[in-house]
Amino acid sequence: MSSNIPKMKCLIIDDEPLARFHLKELADQIDFLSVEGTCATALEADSIVKDSEIDLLFLDINMPYLTGLEFLEQLENPPLCILTTAYSEYALEGFRLQVVDYLLKPIAFNRFYQAVNKAQQQFIISEKLKNTTTLDDPFLYVRQSDTFIKISWVDILYIESMQNYTKLHFKDKSLMIHQTMKAIEELLPSDHFFRIHKSYLINITHIDMISGGRLFINKIELPISRTRKEELLNQVVYKKLISK
Repeated sequence: MSSNIPKMKCLIIDDEPLARFHLKELADQIDFLSVEGTCATALEADSIVKDSEIDLLFLDINMPYLTGLEFLEQLENPPLCILTTAYSEYALEGFRLQVVDYLLKPIAFNRFYQAVNKAQQQFIISEKLKNTTTLDDPFLYVRQSDTFIKISWVDILYIESMQNYTKLHFKDKSLMIHQTMKAIEELLPSDHFFRIHKSYLINITHIDMISGGRLFINKIELPISRTRKEELLNQVVYKKLISK
């Protein structure tokens, strides 16, 4: 691993003590992982994920009070996630939430190693891209099969999460790319793009109107989640409000 790429900070969430111990034992064998803690419930993990910089979750699905999938779905900006479960029927639902991988218990080391390497590849890409996009260089490339299309992030109206893909919306076209919303958000300049909903990232320069829990861009109505509305008003609207 490149020396300037930090270790991935991990959190293990599982209601079974032996499962937590086993996952930590596996993670401790990987030099690019740093286990920051373990939790017995999703409720216990909630404040840690929201208050700490966690890069990767090892998340059990069947837990009391709040399942792993319910927990992941309510996070506005979830870390990378590897699901761990004894039940294979949740695989499709997991990938709808853009998980890195899906590990069936009992977890063998070789499958664990494959999964964390996939997570590390995504992490390295997002870390490198985070440091390469500047206001002076607004151009990016997106891949469409064997073609590379040059775009300007300035022209992106908003970005929509669609399972394991994201859709970039422009005034006259849209492009579907195989990338997570989290990775896209980390790539784009945070002073121009704002996450209004778990499924929508907007370019604030293209906002036409905000009304109640809705936002309009190019005559398209987008929802604003209740947890993001106040921050949107404070960071974007109130700073430039000329009438009260």
